[in-house]
Amino acid sequence: MFIQSASSQAKRLASRFARHDGGNIAMTFAIALVPLLGFVGAAVDYSRANAARSAMQAALDSAALMVSKDLSANPTMSAADVTAKATAYFKSLYTNTNAGQITVTASYTTNTKDGSTVTVNGAGAVTTDFMKMVGLPQLGISSGSTTTWGSTRMRVAMALDVTGSMNSSGKLSAMKTAAKNLIDTLSANSRMTEDLYISIIPFAQMVNVGSSNKSATWLKWDLFDDAAGSCSKNWYDTKSTCTAAGYTWTATSHNSWNGCVTDRDQPYDTTNDAPSGTARYPAYQYNACPSAILGMTTAYGSTNVKTLKDKIDALSANGGTNQPIGMAWAWRTLQIGSDPFPAPAKDSDYKYTDAIILLSDGTNTIDRWYGNGADPSPEVDARQKLLCDNIKAELVNGKRKTTIYTIQVNTDNGPDAAMLKYCADSGNYYATTTASGIAAAFTAIGNSLNALRVSK
Repeated sequence: MFIQSASSQAKRLASRFARHDGGNIAMTFAIALVPLLGFVGAAVDYSRANAARSAMQAALDSAALMVSKDLSANPTMSAADVTAKATAYFKSLYTNTNAGQITVTASYTTNTKDGSTVTVNGAGAVTTDFMKMVGLPQLGISSGSTTTWGSTRMRVAMALDVTGSMNSSGKLSAMKTAAKNLIDTLSANSRMTEDLYISIIPFAQMVNVGSSNKSATWLKWDLFDDAAGSCSKNWYDTKSTCTAAGYTWTATSHNSWNGCVTDRDQPYDTTNDAPSGTARYPAYQYNACPSAILGMTTAYGSTNVKTLKDKIDALSANGGTNQPIGMAWAWRTLQIGSDPFPAPAKDSDYKYTDAIILLSDGTNTIDRWYGNGADPSPEVDARQKLLCDNIKAELVNGKRKTTIYTIQVNTDNGPDAAMLKYCADSGNYYATTTASGIAAAFTAIGNSLNALRVSK
């Protein structure tokens, strides 16, 4: 009886155990835990590898840019030296400790129509913590960075204010130093004559086109002939008033002309129409005539750089402020094959950037028609607004042809020069209240221009 009862009880317990499912969750979790931990471990290992690769990419990008600058200064560097430079830069920049030794290689291609190119590649591996349990002891990482420079050639027109107020607060001297430094900055990346041309346009109320051009067909002499001479009656100081009163006018010879021209007849003072007929440039005998314009001059080679710097060193300051005439002539010097000061032809195999840099220490005070030379003239501002609109409207292949930078040197703490702000492209207006700030402005412009030639 007891034996039967025990046997029956064992059968009942076995039957209940078979039907009971309370332990399945633990069993399922135990079985699933192995692949789950594997996935988590893989995620950790991949995260470490991605962090190492991102750090490597950033270091390669910077190394490529730094090597490109070295190659700009020394384009004959050997392949071994290029790789050595790239490796040294990379090691100083790469701080991630997840990867072991990174192998860096570099290649350099120079003097093609698309510019010079340096490519820096890196490769290494990250030791895994979890995935090695499934046969992956390492995760390989690799990346590369390419920098191209010199594919964009430049034409830069520098319109520099040489009005009388530039003599104060050390502004003229600071401008000369900063402008010469800009020439050095830009010329450092020039590999051949055509890479960079610079023109220099000193301006006050008028500009000087050079007295040697007295026979040029793009000049007209009506204003000069009316003002330069003497009347038989001293009361009259122009030919028109003298002859109208019945007296005799004795004109001054064109050989005595000092090279100055004033604003063109309206509306040509705000356009870039070819100088013919009434659109020609009016000669004038202006006593405060600035130094003569230097047309587009290559900045390749020490002799040419010296020519540009000597022009800047020779600047002196006198006269009232007429920013539009400086900007108009800067625009004119960018024109290809068109008198006066024709720029050289462009090679269709290259891209080009045309830029105007206008520096002034004040607001407009006088032009051919408006202003007294001392007080701000809204009428002159209005002419400048039209001029800047026309420059910005000039397109090549649907894109802006000319980039505009402006600098206001406001040492007198006067109002902001609204027209300088208006004319500059976005981000290209620089204001300083000190002469020393001129250098910072030119440095920023140099960096901006070089960014168009050295790009990742």
